[in-house]
Amino acid sequence: MNSLGFPILSLMLAIPMAAAVACLYVNAQNARMLALVATLVDLALGVVLWINFDASPLGPQWQFTEYQPIFGRFAWALGIDGIALMLIMLTLFLMPICILASWEAIEKRVPEYMAAFLFMEVLMIGVFTAQDLFLFYIFFEAGLIPMYLIIGIWGGKDRIYASYKFFLYTLLGSVLMLIAMLWMAREADTTFIPALMNYDFPVEAQTLLWLAFFASFAVKMPMWPVHTWLPDAHVQAPTAGSVILAGVLLKMGGYGFIRFSLPMFPEASAELIWVIFGLSMIAVVYTSLVALVQQDMKKLIAYSSVAHMAIVTIGLFAFNRQGLEGAMIVMLSHGLVSGALFLCVGVIYDRLHTREIGRYGGLSINMPKYALFFMLFTMASVGLPGTSGFVGEFLSLAGTYQVSSWVTLVCTTGIILGAAYMLYLYRRVAFGELDKDDVRAMPDLSHREMWLMAPIAAVVLWMGVYPESFMAPMRRDIGTLLARIERAKPVGDAQFAMGKPQVKAEAHGEAH
Repeated sequence: MNSLGFPILSLMLAIPMAAAVACLYVNAQNARMLALVATLVDLALGVVLWINFDASPLGPQWQFTEYQPIFGRFAWALGIDGIALMLIMLTLFLMPICILASWEAIEKRVPEYMAAFLFMEVLMIGVFTAQDLFLFYIFFEAGLIPMYLIIGIWGGKDRIYASYKFFLYTLLGSVLMLIAMLWMAREADTTFIPALMNYDFPVEAQTLLWLAFFASFAVKMPMWPVHTWLPDAHVQAPTAGSVILAGVLLKMGGYGFIRFSLPMFPEASAELIWVIFGLSMIAVVYTSLVALVQQDMKKLIAYSSVAHMAIVTIGLFAFNRQGLEGAMIVMLSHGLVSGALFLCVGVIYDRLHTREIGRYGGLSINMPKYALFFMLFTMASVGLPGTSGFVGEFLSLAGTYQVSSWVTLVCTTGIILGAAYMLYLYRRVAFGELDKDDVRAMPDLSHREMWLMAPIAAVVLWMGVYPESFMAPMRRDIGTLLARIERAKPVGDAQFAMGKPQVKAEAHGEAH
């Protein structure tokens, strides 16, 4: 169904693609303006998309669909549901901010840099809109190329090592997924993702298929122990590269679990739930402890990202509405908050050219606007009520509790440890004595930097105060997914479910 009467999704892909090509033929300043205008136009189209999306219970699941056969089973098939809509909006919202963040920080090969970012926007939107199995794979894998170039050309002194590590980890993880896709297309005789989501694959084959997809999505999330590429990539990437890497690229793994692993292989998802829970518990505790001892601000935030994404994975595999809705809100919130924290690091790095925490201190005295925004994003990362961080984590852990109280207990320690390392970071950067001359000379936020911070701060508070506006478009689609995986739902160990105490089976012969 396309209620607008024109192919808006193809247009959203075509605009940044055309702008990326045009950037290569203009000078640096014109490339900056062209990239900013293209991303703002795409954001405006995204707002049109959201306004016209039918989120009513009786509305169609797949909307703004386009289908054009190319050859054989391969087709240009696009369409979105509420889950894809929210992740597309996150992408469109962060892209103009990334362009503005690079306005002065990037001075060499500016047209190529802007073209790489615009090309990456095309591929990220493509991942969330693709409805053909192999079209999804092309977008999913091609997203590696611009990020590889952004880290390798415009990154720090160890950029070559970090870019190769990023590329090899994510590419090798996807080889098994491609093999699984070929088998699935032959077995189901279709490459149409909505049809595959309702196809019952043989139970004996589901485990191998699930593991093949898991190999790719676990690296993208990234889950422990295949997370080691992330801190290196973040440390070496330019500020805007870190923002889009943490903000959107990590979410592709979670989107993959929702779109493929859970609906297509529900029995295998239930059977292997211990793998997800076990790795997530280790990730929350281990990476939080590692974050506590970091001296590099970017590394600290990168390790915190691994811990937060572990909260996403336990919520996704809780097999209930609270867990799934919570996981989606955590993904959206983390995309905003982690992106904002990397922007905060970039602001002071541009002034002092160091990310070492010990070099700062007392910034609340000479940079009060900066300290205020930094505090808001720190509180959101910790999960303070009233911010976006609280809503998602609470729902995700509440959903997980219905499946395993022990997993919930261990993962809740991540909130405590998260408060420890984030507040420790903020104290060392914003408070204390302002006793270094170069730090004392640092000016507060410029107008351009205010335009980077203020929109994210507004959405973080909006999501924290009124999360329903973000949950409403996804609610029907999460219900559809729950109906699909209900048959494989594991038995939980919690004594309370949906607010009602469960009577022990020994006493009454059955649980009520």
